[in-house]
Amino acid sequence: MAETLISPGVLARENDASFISRQPIAAGAAIIGPTVKGPVNKPTLVSSYNDYQNKFGTVLISGSDTYTYFTSIATYNYFNNGGQTLLVTRVVNGNFSPASSSGILNNVSSTPGAFATGSVDLANPLTTGVGEVRVTGSFGLYRFIATTTAGTPSDDADGNLYYFVTQPTLAATATNLAAVIDTALTGYFNVTSGSGGLVFTSAVSASTYNGVTISTGSGATFSNVLTIGGGADGIGSVPFVLETLSEGVIMNSAGPQDAYGALASGSADNIRWQIVNSDSDTGTFDLLIRRGDDIANDQVVLETWTGLTLDPTQNNFIAKVIGDQVESYNPTTNQMELTGFYSNASQFVRVKQVNYLTPNYFDNTGAPKVQYQTFLPTNTSGAFGGALGDVMAGANFYNEINGSNTQGLLASDYDDMIDLLSNQDDYVFNVMLTPGLINALHSSQITTIITNTQQRGDNIYVVDMVPYGSNVNAVVAQASSRNTSYAATYWPWTLVFDPDTGDMVWVPASTVIGGVYAYTDNVSEPWFAPAGINRGGLSQVVRAEQKLPQSYRDALYNGKVNPIATFPSTGVVVYGQKTLQTRASALDRVNVRRLLIALKSYISQVAQNLVFEQNTIATRNNFLAIVNPYLESVQQRQGLYAFKVIMDDSNNTADVIDRNQLVGNFYLQPTKTAEFIYLNFNITPTGATFPA
Repeated sequence: MAETLISPGVLARENDASFISRQPIAAGAAIIGPTVKGPVNKPTLVSSYNDYQNKFGTVLISGSDTYTYFTSIATYNYFNNGGQTLLVTRVVNGNFSPASSSGILNNVSSTPGAFATGSVDLANPLTTGVGEVRVTGSFGLYRFIATTTAGTPSDDADGNLYYFVTQPTLAATATNLAAVIDTALTGYFNVTSGSGGLVFTSAVSASTYNGVTISTGSGATFSNVLTIGGGADGIGSVPFVLETLSEGVIMNSAGPQDAYGALASGSADNIRWQIVNSDSDTGTFDLLIRRGDDIANDQVVLETWTGLTLDPTQNNFIAKVIGDQVESYNPTTNQMELTGFYSNASQFVRVKQVNYLTPNYFDNTGAPKVQYQTFLPTNTSGAFGGALGDVMAGANFYNEINGSNTQGLLASDYDDMIDLLSNQDDYVFNVMLTPGLINALHSSQITTIITNTQQRGDNIYVVDMVPYGSNVNAVVAQASSRNTSYAATYWPWTLVFDPDTGDMVWVPASTVIGGVYAYTDNVSEPWFAPAGINRGGLSQVVRAEQKLPQSYRDALYNGKVNPIATFPSTGVVVYGQKTLQTRASALDRVNVRRLLIALKSYISQVAQNLVFEQNTIATRNNFLAIVNPYLESVQQRQGLYAFKVIMDDSNNTADVIDRNQLVGNFYLQPTKTAEFIYLNFNITPTGATFPA
C-alpha cells in the first residue's frame, strides 16, 4: 500500500506497535562456584536466599569443622542488599550423581530380589592387637580395631568406632570380630564368621548395599579386600522410581530407622519420601517429600502431591504432575541437553522411571480393572541412596585457598560452566561473580571469562586479583595485566560474619561487591556509581584486611584497583569505581559501563522484535516511539546529559535496504561522577567585595 496520498482520498494506515516489548527483561547477577548440594553443571535461577538454601544448601561439614562456601556468602550479601534474581551454577570436583528412591513397592506377586553378599579371609595382622577393619558405605565409615585387652568396651563415644578382642587363633578372632560387626551394622548387614574369615549378607534384598567396601590395615595404610555386590531389586516390585534433582552423597538418606522413625543418614540437606492414601478403588495415591532429618511424629513435609495415578492417559499421571526431565551438559556442543517429556514441578525430585502403568484404569462400568489394582504403591515411607560425589579431602577454605585447592576444587573444574555461560541466548545476567578464582592463581580461567564477557557485551565481571596476604604492589601488578572495560577489581579481602555458621571468616572482595551492585540498582540506577558512603558502604564487613591510607588508595586507583577503604566515622566503604580499562575514557568507570550495558540490553530487546518485519518508515517510527521515550527517562534519571537516535533515510538508504539491513545510530553523552572534589576557601579582608 502507498505510504502517502497523491490525489484526494482517505488513507487508512496501521501502526502496529503490539510486537514491541515495552519493558526489558530483568537481568540479575550470575555466580559460578561450589555449593553444598544442588544440581551440578546446571545454571539455576534463584529468587531469594531462602530459595538458594533450599536448592543449594548452606553449611558444609568437612572433617570435624563446619564451613560455608564463598558462593553462599556472596549470595547472602547479594539478596540482603536488594538483589532480585541470581543465576547459580554449581561446579564440583569429581563425579557426582543424584540419589534414587529405594523401597517404593506394590503388591504385585514378584520374583524376590537378590541379597548383596561377599566373603573375605582375614589377614594375620589382626592377631597382633594393632590391626583394623573398616566398612564404608552410604551409611558412613565404621571402624573395628583389634585389641588383646579383655574387657575393652565394645564401642567408643562417637558410635562408629568399635573394638574386638583377638584370640590365639585366627578363626577364634574372626568369630569375635563377626559378632561385633554384626551388632554394629544391624539393619545393614548380617555378618558371620567362616574359617578365618567373614561373610557379609545384606539385611534387605535389593541393590542398596552394592558397592560397600571392606578394607584392612593399620595406622594410615589400608587396602580394600572386598567390595560387596550381587544385590538386585525384586523384579516387578517397584512401581516407580524417584530421583533427586540435587547431586552428591549428601543426598543419601538410606539406612534403617530407629524407634522414632528417624533415618540413620537423614539430614536437613537431604530428603525422604512417603506414600499415603493409596486407594485401589480410585487408582490414586498421595506422595509426600519430607526432610531427611524429621521423625514419625514430627514430620517436616516439604512438598505434597495428591491424587497421583499411574495412568498415563490422565492429567494426574505421576510423571506429568511431578516432572521427569533432566538436563546434562554436553561439552562437545557446549549446550545443555534435555531428556524426559514433562517439565519438573517439584523442587526436589523427578520421576526417573515408571515400571507399572495403569492405562484406562477403569472398565466401561466404572469399576477398577482387577489386573491393575495391585500396581499401586503401598502406604509406606523410605529414603534415597546410591548418589556419588563428595567434597575433596583436605579442602582449603577462606584465606587458605591456593592455586591447586580452592574450596576443594581445581580451577579446571570451572571450565565447562565458564564456556556454557558464554551463551548469551540462553543465559541473561548483568554481573558475573566467581569468588574463589584469583587472577594471580587461576589466570587461564579469568582470561576466558573476560573474553566471554567482552563478546557478550551485556555484563561486567567482578574479578579478584590476589590471594589473602598480598600487598598493594602485588595487586596493582596483577591489575596491570588486564585491559578491559568489562571487568573491575576491588581490594583488599574483608572479614565478614558467615550468615550460616556465625563465624567470622575472610573472603575475597567479589564476595561482597555483588551486594554493592545490587544495592545501587535497588536505591538508584545501574548508572550510579556503586561506591562512596551513600551506596558503597559495607555494613556486613567487620573489617578490611588492611587499612588503606591516602597514599595506598592513590596507588591502587592509579593502578585500576578500587580501594575498599576504612574510615573512623563510616566504617568500611568501597571507594573507587574504575574498570580495568587502561586508556582514559568514559568507559574506564563502572557506572558508565553499566549504563551502556543497561541501554544495550533494553534497546536490543526492542530491536529483536523488528527482525523479519517490513523495512519501512512505519517500522522505524514504531521503534523510535519506544526508544526515544526510554532514553528520555534515562536522561531524567541522571544517566545521560544528552542523546540522539538516527534511524531514517540518511542511514537507511536504498542500498542498505536492498541488503535487508536496518541501521540505527545512537549518540550518547553519559553523565560523569564527581570523584575529585576541590573546595577552595578564600580569606578576604574586611569590606572586600565578593565575586559575583
